Amino acid sequence: MNITKSIAAILATTVITLTGCAVTRGQESVGAYIDDTAITTSVKARFVENKAVDASSIRVETLKGTVMLSGFAKNGAEKTTAETIARGVSGVRSVRNEIAVRP
Repeated sequence: MNITKSIAAILATTVITLTGCAVTRGQESVGAYIDDTAITTSVKARFVENKAVDASSIRVETLKGTVMLSGFAKNGAEKTTAETIARGVSGVRSVRNEIAVRP
């Protein structure tokens, strides 16, 4: 009985450990996921620093170096500024600007 419980515990631990290390968003590796997270964080931080962009209204997602911006801007200048800021972050390969301008 103790052997069965021990084997079950080892199997459960193995399954939890292996699934915890899985990269689920389509990146090639854990390193790519970390790089994408760093890019997203840098873009958001630059939005907060820039008074021309409302950081709380714009969502930033990064996948394999491609940054996708979504959400709402007050005007076209804010939308363009957000894209320019994102393009200036190290590691960004391209930017998809899906920000909608509120009328």
